[in-house]
Amino acid sequence: MNTADQYLKAVFLVQQIEDGPASTGALADRLGVSPASANEMVGKLADQDLLVHEKYKGATLTDAGEERARDALATYCVLERFLANVLDVEEYRDEAGQLEAVIDETVADRLDMIIDREPDCPDCFDAEADACSHLVEQLGEAGAGAGAGD
Repeated sequence: MNTADQYLKAVFLVQQIEDGPASTGALADRLGVSPASANEMVGKLADQDLLVHEKYKGATLTDAGEERARDALATYCVLERFLANVLDVEEYRDEAGQLEAVIDETVADRLDMIIDREPDCPDCFDAEADACSHLVEQLGEAGAGAGAGD
C-alpha cells in the first residue's frame, strides 16, 4: 500500500467520523504528519481526481478515491486478522499499522485466503473506535490501541 492509499484510507475514516468532508487538521492528526504535509498530499490526490478539496471545508473522496480507500482499509483488516488470529501477535494493531505500508496487493490477497475475514469487511471497521468491530468483540479491548490511522 503506498502513501496515497494511506491518505485515502484516512480521508475515508475521517469523513465517517466527521460525517462530512475530512479536515486537513484531522487528517494530519490521524496520520501523524504536519498539517502542511497533509495539505500537500490532499492537493496531489485532488489533481489525480481521487478527492475534491474545498478550502476551509475539507476533502471528500470521489468514487475512484473511495474505491481505493476501501481496498486499502480491507488490506489493513486482512493484516490485523492475520496477525491476531494466525500468528497470535499480541500487539497486532501496531504491527498491522507498520506493515500496511509495505504489503502489496498480491501478498494481501494470499493472506486473505488464509484468514477467516468477515464478509462485511471493510464495513465492519468502526472509524471512531479505530478498530475492526469483529476483532474487538473476539479479542476484547486489549488490542484496541493504535490503529489504521497510525
